[in-house]
Amino acid sequence: MTDRIDVAEALKALPLWRAHEGDRPAITRSLTFTDFNAAFGFMTRVALLADKVDHHPEWSNVYNRVEVLLTTHDAGGVTEKDVRMARFIDEAAAATGAK
Repeated sequence: MTDRIDVAEALKALPLWRAHEGDRPAITRSLTFTDFNAAFGFMTRVALLADKVDHHPEWSNVYNRVEVLLTTHDAGGVTEKDVRMARFIDEAAAATGAK
């Protein structure tokens, strides 16, 4: 099992992310793209990595908006896997012009 890290500690390295306001420890980010194609392209890029590393985000998409939540289910909270995924998401979002 992967060791949990404190959400506040994880967020120190992820300025575009915030703590999830739900009933479990997680981090979240809202992204806005120019259009649906850009949002879907971003999701595809993230999905390819997620499958490769076997760590999948919880997310939703409505037209040009994508909501992402990261937590490591088997650890019951945020781990280094989530921090690495968040960094990749930040890079992919920047490359596709997300706000």
